[in-house]
Amino acid sequence: MKRLLIRADDLGYSDGVNCGIARSVNDGIIRTIGVMVNMPEVERGLRMLHAPGLCLGQHTCISAGKPLSDPKRIPSLLGSDGGFKPTRAYYLPGPDTIVLDEVILEIEAQYERFCTLVGGKPGYLEGHAVFHPVFQQGLETVANRHGVLYSGMPEEGNRMRVGSAHVKIAMDSMNNDYVPLESLKRNLLQAADDTNLIFVCHPGYLDAYILAHSQLTTPRPLEVAMLTDPNTAAWLNEQGIQRITYYDL
Repeated sequence: MKRLLIRADDLGYSDGVNCGIARSVNDGIIRTIGVMVNMPEVERGLRMLHAPGLCLGQHTCISAGKPLSDPKRIPSLLGSDGGFKPTRAYYLPGPDTIVLDEVILEIEAQYERFCTLVGGKPGYLEGHAVFHPVFQQGLETVANRHGVLYSGMPEEGNRMRVGSAHVKIAMDSMNNDYVPLESLKRNLLQAADDTNLIFVCHPGYLDAYILAHSQLTTPRPLEVAMLTDPNTAAWLNEQGIQRITYYDL
């Protein structure tokens, strides 16, 4: 049987994103949510979630907002304004693009904040928008330290291991021709019968902050519409797709 984990990233990013994720949870099929605990809107976003059986993960952010650790101890992560460097800055040449000890300090600080806000450890741990190998090494280190599932970077064929499970990951939202439901159907129909598919979404409504700070705009409300459309859930049921969270891996 094919199993589907639909993940909504970016809770806390902005009020508009919170509203879109909340709608996708409370009136839709999202049960796995990535939480950006360093962002100002995170507490409001958590209060908006009312559906049962949610799996909340740490969507670790080092490319937006302010740090939770001591800024003096993480200079390689910060811009001149005291906030995190933008994503593109982590790919510039040079030995100090990102320092492992510094990124671990910040990941740990965000882990502690997550546990305080949610009242327990995250269901999984991964990172927002930065695919630098040192950041991924830091995420895996902290996840292993605390016994949390690490949802890392895919390898060949978009396959990877999460815990003891083999999974395939799909995130098509940056493609110019992206249509959320068509993408979901295509990835599921092409998957082998024993596949665990993680389909990554970024549902949200657009506000001034997102328009100014995110490259991902139009797909966000389109994903809200797909995730709350009863026809989406009906199609998944017709296909015999089992919907899961990270707790099931």
